[in-house]
Amino acid sequence: MARCGWVGPDPIYIAYHDEEWGVPERDGRALFEKLALEGLQAGLSWLTILKKRENFRCAFAGFDPEVLAGWGEAEVARLLADPGIVRHRGKIEATLGNARAWCEIEAREGFSAFLWERVGGAPIQNGWRSDDEVPAETPLSRAISKDLRAEGFRFVGPTIVYAFMQAVGMVNDHVVTCPRHADLRAPG
Repeated sequence: MARCGWVGPDPIYIAYHDEEWGVPERDGRALFEKLALEGLQAGLSWLTILKKRENFRCAFAGFDPEVLAGWGEAEVARLLADPGIVRHRGKIEATLGNARAWCEIEAREGFSAFLWERVGGAPIQNGWRSDDEVPAETPLSRAISKDLRAEGFRFVGPTIVYAFMQAVGMVNDHVVTCPRHADLRAPG
């Protein structure tokens, strides 16, 4: 059996696929980090983000949304000068704004509950036979994108949201020939 076709030969990519991608994540702060990284990745390769992930964690205070929610222009300027991360003003400002939106949802109902209720509390089990069958977005990712934007999130379009859903195990999109597909079939 072979891994999903999107996995290249880089050991970082292989480890991400084998150990992290598609594993159900229910911690609200970890979900925030993954959604932030998906937004920061827009237009770039995911491998670029994986290679810079530790730099991002350092630069963004461990992606602690309660800390980031209080940041302003001074921190944006510092981040724009950091060569270890993606220096894109719109993405940086969106991450800080998203932290404020996260805090509102977290206080109201919990960010994890907000997301996981949209899939009935358990991962959607897909049965794709090839990578070509895996969609870039779905009606559900469009609906979640709309809900997140209504809450004040940015850089959360339907494609970003679907990639996030795959990454955090809300959907099991490992192809059926990948050993991880069967590993993740059990409810998360």
